[in-house]
Amino acid sequence: MTDISWTRTRKAPFCTGVDPRYRPPVTIRARKPRIPWKVFAWAATVALLPLLISPNAGAAAASSAPGGSRPVYSYDHAIRETVWVDTRLDGDTDGRTDRVAVDIVRPREPAQQGRRIPVIMDASPYYSCCGRGNESQKKTYDDKGRPVQFPLFYDNYFVPRGYATVLVDLAGTNRSDGCIDIGGRSDIQSAKAVVDWLGGRGRAYSARTGGRPVAAGWSNGSTGMIGKSWDGTIANGVAATGVKGLKTIVPIAGISSWYDYYFAKGAPLYDSGPDTLAKAVESPEAQKRCGAVQKKLVDGAPRTGDWTDLWTERDYVRAAGKVRASVFMVHGMQDLNVRTRHAGQWWDALARHGVERKVWLSQTGHVDPFDYRRGAWVETLHRWFDHYLMGYDNGIQREPMADIERAPDKWSTDARWPAAGTAATTLRPRNGTTPGVGVLGSKPAPHGATAAFTDDPKLSEADWAAAIDQPTPAKAGFTTGPLSAPLRLSGSGKVTVTATPSTSTAHLSAVLVDLGPDTIRNYGAEGEGISTLTQRTCWGAGTKGDTGCFKKTAADTQKVAGTVFSRGWADLGNYADEHKGRPLTPGKPYTITLDLAASDHIVPAGHRLALIVAGTDAGLIDPPSSRPKLTLDLARTAAELPLVGGAPAFARATAGAAPHPAGARLDGIVPPRTISRIPSAG
Repeated sequence: MTDISWTRTRKAPFCTGVDPRYRPPVTIRARKPRIPWKVFAWAATVALLPLLISPNAGAAAASSAPGGSRPVYSYDHAIRETVWVDTRLDGDTDGRTDRVAVDIVRPREPAQQGRRIPVIMDASPYYSCCGRGNESQKKTYDDKGRPVQFPLFYDNYFVPRGYATVLVDLAGTNRSDGCIDIGGRSDIQSAKAVVDWLGGRGRAYSARTGGRPVAAGWSNGSTGMIGKSWDGTIANGVAATGVKGLKTIVPIAGISSWYDYYFAKGAPLYDSGPDTLAKAVESPEAQKRCGAVQKKLVDGAPRTGDWTDLWTERDYVRAAGKVRASVFMVHGMQDLNVRTRHAGQWWDALARHGVERKVWLSQTGHVDPFDYRRGAWVETLHRWFDHYLMGYDNGIQREPMADIERAPDKWSTDARWPAAGTAATTLRPRNGTTPGVGVLGSKPAPHGATAAFTDDPKLSEADWAAAIDQPTPAKAGFTTGPLSAPLRLSGSGKVTVTATPSTSTAHLSAVLVDLGPDTIRNYGAEGEGISTLTQRTCWGAGTKGDTGCFKKTAADTQKVAGTVFSRGWADLGNYADEHKGRPLTPGKPYTITLDLAASDHIVPAGHRLALIVAGTDAGLIDPPSSRPKLTLDLARTAAELPLVGGAPAFARATAGAAPHPAGARLDGIVPPRTISRIPSAG
């Protein structure tokens, strides 16, 4: 099949060879790429003089122009093969080391010419159980077991441009040996062993058992890892080992610490643990042989929320200093599955160690950028891999560090992130003129001032925000007056609370709300901010078994009266140690800090900024064993927020603003959707 041609036009930014009448498996007719005559001369020279080219010179060989790689290789005739890489672990204790299945699509021509090429790799537990991408694609094979369909567009687009695409089944999943262990040693070694093999430091075989040794002589040892959710998590974990040859990672909605996927300072985010997740993805064979690993997952992740050695092993943030790879991080700011705390703490740790990095932050939930900014994503990813894997000086590392979605399909950029001029700024809650309707400002509350609420596990952040201007028993709310100038929050914040509980257990939530009408992505709907259409567009070359054509998407929007844009939770019993909970003494005050998830949000002029402190955030954390009443000591409660311009910016934005009077309920706050307990992309 002819490769799709790619040009920049206003009507079709990148893919101009699409037949709008496409229905699989009809072959798409596309015009041939326009390649300058010098390219043909260059290609002919390469074909006639392969011995003059170094085996490691494959990086630039796919280029038909100085600016970047071009689709000069045949996808239709690409090599499709499977090898089994030895992980050097025996997770299923069957007496032999585990082998993981590694499916490969790579252009045939470089191998014929004796040249080596870089690798784009996605290691995943989802290739047979759940699928990848918006259409939940799975791997498919022919009757001889050779790969036919690779999920997503990476192979279709990048193989003709001189890259190999490698998809790895994590241990215990699909066609691999071993046991899944939820981000632990087995998961990470499943992928790291493949990076080592690609760099000539590992062993692989032609079969799952026995077989002949297979070397990756076609690889130049440069690997980039990519993937969404669990796949992106594995990329983070492998990078944190400092493995040689991993040049870059692109984690999309990736986990940075598995404890923070299940708990927030002791507050449980789900009613189950990693053992339940393992059962959802492991192969039937693994379910039979991995009982010991399952037991370790249960024993090592107590529902008390206490930190254990299991969580230490799965905390990649602490190993950020080992990261050698550049990092292109992508996250939805309304992702309530892999919540943005993961992005914020990973980003901050990488920054402390000087890691080269770039970030995209969207208004979506748990969504791949291919499904909300497709054209720009493919182009940017292409340039990113070209720079870090093929060595092109295309300037991407000198471009703005951050792309941030300000409104549906409206993006801005920043030279650095968090934004220049951001400063931690202390804001303080105090009582207003109407009982139960508080004020948020820079002035501290007087000594002895209090606010109280009773945990109601049926209510969510949307219920609290809708009643922000009314005294209600389930929350304590505090707002600025209408702002006279926009106020931008960029990065991660925190809220320190001193609270006296009426029972021996209590959970706390803190949320930030932009109070004012807006049109946002409908992150609470099933698509989490996108709608999937029926028409398809094609991204690269294709075959009958793997067309490279995907359903288009569009922004799913909703008009709202206010937007919750950052959240944090904690178990008050973790007041003395964030890693270990203690019973509370009713009537005794305790102080604890809730970490707010990273965000980048502008509260427009005329809107109000609100802080809400309450108990169980229904749908996002699980309730405690009791229904406590909590009394806040307002003089010892404060929010430290990342404001661009710091305290002076807040003072200017709130100067002369009168507190909003108590009033009616606000209609149109998006409630959190029922979130998946699997960090997947399907």
